[in-house]
Amino acid sequence: MKFLDKVATIDRLPEKYREMTTEEKRARILEIKQQLGSKLFIPGHHYQRDEVIEFADATGDSLQLAQLSKDNRDAEYIVFCGVHFMAETADMLTTNEQHVILPDLKAGCSMADMADIEQTEHAWVELQKMYGDTILPLTYVNSTAAIKAFCGRNGGATVTSSNAKSMVEWAFTQKQRLLFLPDQHLGRNTAYDLGIELHEMGIWDPIAQKLVCDGPVEEIKVILWKGHCSVHEKFTVEQIEQLRKQSPETNIIVHPECTFEVVQAADLNGSTHYIIETIRKAEPGTAWAVGTEMNLVNRLAQQFPDKEVFSLNPTMCPCLTMNRIDLDHLLWSLEELIEGNLHYPITVDQMTTKEANLALQRMLDRPN
Repeated sequence: MKFLDKVATIDRLPEKYREMTTEEKRARILEIKQQLGSKLFIPGHHYQRDEVIEFADATGDSLQLAQLSKDNRDAEYIVFCGVHFMAETADMLTTNEQHVILPDLKAGCSMADMADIEQTEHAWVELQKMYGDTILPLTYVNSTAAIKAFCGRNGGATVTSSNAKSMVEWAFTQKQRLLFLPDQHLGRNTAYDLGIELHEMGIWDPIAQKLVCDGPVEEIKVILWKGHCSVHEKFTVEQIEQLRKQSPETNIIVHPECTFEVVQAADLNGSTHYIIETIRKAEPGTAWAVGTEMNLVNRLAQQFPDKEVFSLNPTMCPCLTMNRIDLDHLLWSLEELIEGNLHYPITVDQMTTKEANLALQRMLDRPN
C-alpha cells in the first residue's frame, strides 16, 4: 500500500488525549515503558520534538536508528518516532517477529514522496533509450522502500549524506553515468565536490517527463531527480549575506540538502552527524548559524550553552511532517500496544524488502 493510501485509513486521535495534562501523559508513557521493558524500543530521529526525544531509547539519523532496531533482538515492538520511510527501513532490517509502528501515519516525507515508483520506472525506460546501459541508480536513504528496491534490482545502492561522496565514486566504477534520487541538491553538491561540472549534470523532471540540461546531452554524467527537502530549501544566499554583514565572525554550517548556491556560500556543510560533532568540538564562545531543521538547532543551542547556536533562517519552522509525532500520538500508540493492538504498523512486502536490502547492503559493504 502506498503512503498516501495509508493516510486515507488514519483514525482520529481520541479526545481523551487532548484532555490529559502534559504531566499525565508523561507519567503514563513512563509507566508503559516500565511495563513493557525490553520488549519495547523507541528510536527518535534528531528532528523530533524535545517532548518525544525525552522518551527515546536512542537518538540518531534514519539509517542509524534502523540499524539499532535491527540489533535490538529483544524488542518485539519498535515505536519509530520519525517519518514513514524511516519506519519502512526499520521493518526491512528487522525480523518478522518484530513489529515496527509509526505513531502517526501522516508523518511522511515530502522529499521521499517526490519520487514514486511509477515515475521512476518510466524515467528509467526513457533514459535507457537515451543512454543505453550506461546508468547506475543511487537513492538517498530518504526515499521509499519501492525506490530502494528499484535501485537494488538495477545494480544500484543507497547513500546517506555522510557517505554520499564515497558512494558516488563507487557508482562511477560501475557505470559511466548515474541517476541520483530523490534529492537533486545532495546529488549536485556531492558530484560537484568530486569534480563534476554543473554542465555535466542534468535534471529529470518527472512531471514534464523530460531531461533538462544546460550542456550537450551526451556529456551528462549525473542525472538528478527533480526532488528536494522542503525544510532545507528555505535557506537562502540572501540570509547568508545579511548575516555576514551583521555578524561577520559567525560560522555558517549547512546541510548538503540545501541548494548549491547556499552550500557554496556557507563556511561548512555536512550531514546531521557532522553538524552536531562540529559544534560539539567548536571553541567555547564561538557563534554558529545552522542551516538545518529547527528542532535540532534548538536542541544544539540547549546542549552547548557555551556557544551561540541559532538558525540561519530566523523564521524557520520545524519539519511539519516530522513534527506530527507528539506526546498524544506516542501515548496512543503505546496504550494500543498494552491493549494488544498494533496501531499503524509499517510492513514492507517480502520482494520489496529483498531488493531494497540489496541496495542497502551494497552501501554498507563500501568503506566510507
